[in-house]
Amino acid sequence: MPDLLPFLDGAAAHPDFKAELLTYANGGPTARIELDGYAPRVKIERVLTQLVHAQPDLAIERVRVRGRSGCSDFSGEVTVFAGDVEHRFAFTWCCAWRAEQEGWRDCFGFWDQARAAREFGFRCFSRWEAVSPVLSS
Repeated sequence: MPDLLPFLDGAAAHPDFKAELLTYANGGPTARIELDGYAPRVKIERVLTQLVHAQPDLAIERVRVRGRSGCSDFSGEVTVFAGDVEHRFAFTWCCAWRAEQEGWRDCFGFWDQARAAREFGFRCFSRWEAVSPVLSS
């Protein structure tokens, strides 16, 4: 959650969404963050932190996150509902990719994904790609 706070204050997201995002980050339930499938809470938090960081001007009212979680990665799509427009972003968060970018290896010679996740947190996105917004039906 520490990564989220600096971006949340300046974001144009709806105040109720901001409040529920903080509730979610503290382990509570929320109606404005919908999950399609299962992923560890920390991986969802990273996607939502990236969202408010990368799209600070987006008037987010609610989101739906659909993804596949692996050991070192989480990839999928987040749909953002803002007024009568849906914005979609395809993403891949991968701490092994970040470790490779940094040239970090662990004592076994593998990419030090634990260090990358710890030191870079949400900043391990190898992909964050906007998909054209569409009108809600």
